[in-house]
Amino acid sequence: MTKKLVTGFKALLGAALLAVLAGVAQANEAAIRKSLTTLQPPLPKIDEVRPGPIAGLWEVRFGTQIKYTDATGTYFIDGEILDLKNQRNLTEERSVAASRIDFSILPLKDALVWKSGNGKRKIAVFADPNCGVCRRFEQALQEMKDITVYTFVIPILGGDSPEKSRAIVCAKDPTATYLAWMLRAEALPKSAANCDAGLIERNLALANKVWVRGTPAIVLPDGNRIPGAMGAVELERRLQQATGGNS
Repeated sequence: MTKKLVTGFKALLGAALLAVLAGVAQANEAAIRKSLTTLQPPLPKIDEVRPGPIAGLWEVRFGTQIKYTDATGTYFIDGEILDLKNQRNLTEERSVAASRIDFSILPLKDALVWKSGNGKRKIAVFADPNCGVCRRFEQALQEMKDITVYTFVIPILGGDSPEKSRAIVCAKDPTATYLAWMLRAEALPKSAANCDAGLIERNLALANKVWVRGTPAIVLPDGNRIPGAMGAVELERRLQQATGGNS
C-alpha cells in the first residue's frame, strides 16, 4: 500500500471516528436534556450542554450558571470544580466566559450617551432610574477621564420605574435629563402621550438576552461584565486590564 493510500485511509478513519464521537455526543446531550426536564422543581431553560472538564462529566449551562451531570442525566451536581494542581476554579472560569458580552453587537443607538475628554475608552451600563447604587456609580463615572458611557435604561425594580424611564427617554435631551435625575435628583419632566418609548422594551429584551438580572450591570470593552457598582479607582484598574493598558 502506497504512502498516499495509507494517508488517505487514516484520514477516512479519522473522519469516521469524529462522526461517531459527534453522534455519541449528540445522543448524550439529548438524553441529558430529556432527563433534566423531569426534575422537580423544574430547572431554568438549559442554554448549553457540553462535555465537562473531567472525563464522564457533562457541563450544563443555564445563562451564566454552570452545573454538572453524568452522561445520562441521572445525577445532577450543584458545585464547583477546582483544579488543585494549577490553583484554578474551573467552574468560575466557565461562568465568567459565559457571561461575556460582545461589545460590538450592543445596539448603542438605544443607549443614552455622554463622554469626557476624548472618549476613547468605552463602557456600557444597564441602569434603572430608581436604583440607588446606580446613582452612586454615576457619581464615580464623573471622575473618569477620556471615557464614553452608553447607558441602557431598564425599568426592572418595580414601582414607578417604568414611568421614570419613559420620562427620561421621551425628554427633549434624554441624556441630560437622566444625568440631572441621577446626579442631582432634579424632577423629571412629564412625557408626551405620543412619545415613542419603544427603546425601553428593546432594552429590556436585550437585558434578558444577555442575562442582566440586576442594576447596575457594567460591560467593559473586552466583553467582561461587572455586576454592581465600584469606585472610580477600581473601575480605572478594570478598564486598564480590559484595554491591555492602552487607555
